[in-house]
Amino acid sequence: MANVHEALQPIQWLIGTWQSVTAKGSYPTIKDFSYNEIITFESLGQPLLNYEARSSHPVSGAPMHLERGFLRIKPGTNQVAFMVSHNFGIVVLEEGEATARGMQLSSKSVDRMSFGKDPAVKAIQKRYLLHDDGTLEIQTDMHTNNTPMTNHLNVIYKKID
Repeated sequence: MANVHEALQPIQWLIGTWQSVTAKGSYPTIKDFSYNEIITFESLGQPLLNYEARSSHPVSGAPMHLERGFLRIKPGTNQVAFMVSHNFGIVVLEEGEATARGMQLSSKSVDRMSFGKDPAVKAIQKRYLLHDDGTLEIQTDMHTNNTPMTNHLNVIYKKID
């Protein structure tokens, strides 16, 4: 891997493009759903990774969700900060810790555009786990202004690049 900053060692395992094998969403206020997703973590030689996620409908292929951001590591530590902007109008700053096979993040701040659709997202928690078979699992929990912290998304990815 060219252009990989030495500080990225604790999160280097994320670099590449990942495609969902299974992607399921649920929440008490909506109907359960499935989707397809491709995520990319890219190194440009800085102590951070550029990030993009694109979700699509599993049957029609229509776009569903887009998010972009940066996963930054504090050099010399396993502390990470993930800054993500979502196309439905929220921005989230998550912080946590990375290991050689996982990452745990909790939102430090969530903000949204003034005309965002209710319910408002108040907090996010994410768990990343690199399994022995090379698949990546991401579990996302969400707290809104009318639902306490509840699991929302469960995705298994395989690395394609």
